[in-house]
Amino acid sequence: MASTIRDIREQTGLSLATISKYLNGGNVLPENRVKIEAAIRDLHYEVNEIARGLVTNRTRTVGVLAYSVESIFNGTLLRHIGNSLRKAGYGLMICDSCDDLKIEAENVSFLLNKKVDGIIALPVSTKTESLQAARKAKVPVVLIDRPSGNGEFDCVRIDNRRAAHRAVDFLLENGHRRIGIICSHSEYTGEERYKGYEDAMREAGCEPKQEYCAAGTHSIEFGFEGMGRLLSLEERPTAVFMTNYELALGAVMALNRTKLHCPEDISLMGFDDLIMSHVIHPRLHMVVQPMKEMGEKAAELLLNRIGSREQEMPMEIVLGTRISEGNSVAEI
Repeated sequence: MASTIRDIREQTGLSLATISKYLNGGNVLPENRVKIEAAIRDLHYEVNEIARGLVTNRTRTVGVLAYSVESIFNGTLLRHIGNSLRKAGYGLMICDSCDDLKIEAENVSFLLNKKVDGIIALPVSTKTESLQAARKAKVPVVLIDRPSGNGEFDCVRIDNRRAAHRAVDFLLENGHRRIGIICSHSEYTGEERYKGYEDAMREAGCEPKQEYCAAGTHSIEFGFEGMGRLLSLEERPTAVFMTNYELALGAVMALNRTKLHCPEDISLMGFDDLIMSHVIHPRLHMVVQPMKEMGEKAAELLLNRIGSREQEMPMEIVLGTRISEGNSVAEI
């Protein structure tokens, strides 16, 4: 038979009011806290979270919207977010939006019906219509890797345009002028990274060539197709910048189907230093995002919003990136 709050009263000699106050997150005398925690351990007492939620109006649960749980980038972020929330005593409820704005809106409604205390969103796009329901319900929202188009929500991100600019600069500094790009045109990060590519090329006096740009979906399949398209050109690029992990994986697979070698025949620069760069040969040069810090900062920002009754202006945290050097860029 499960232990009850009355069993804790019998063991500690404290009042039900004091015990209830502790269980609902209130402050009690240190010596009383020690007694209650010892009784909870001895009696194997489990807090009724539903009942506590009715009292505190909090469920100690955070909803996470991911544009795709298939993405290794998202999976890595979810791990760091989950670790941070767990340390703070919060549970995680993950919803996959399947790269679909309609499903994302349905997921928001689902999370609100589950009475989550806050939402961390890796949204499908910069459009925030699907998140307006959370805003109206006064449930705090923190975006990751996407800015809020009109500054309504907190966000944690990198400067994608600047990061791409630095990556292409690295290729330019190694003598490359015929630089191709494989990018996604379906979301904010892909568009910003393409702009960074254009900026760097034009500043170096190299007008970007349309045939050197393979723009499509955020997928391994398009990375494969895009690299094949670039390698089939009569005057192919001497270097290719691949703007996300999935595209880079597909591009390397396509290169491996040919008789060309990296970096002897073509140099490669990727984005997101995840598992692939550690297992393929040669090791890729990569733009590295601070994944752990992004997840931790998003969780910290959301928990601060949950714990504050004050309505503060939305905050934007922009983190830096670096280039992890490998052996995939040759000097020409």
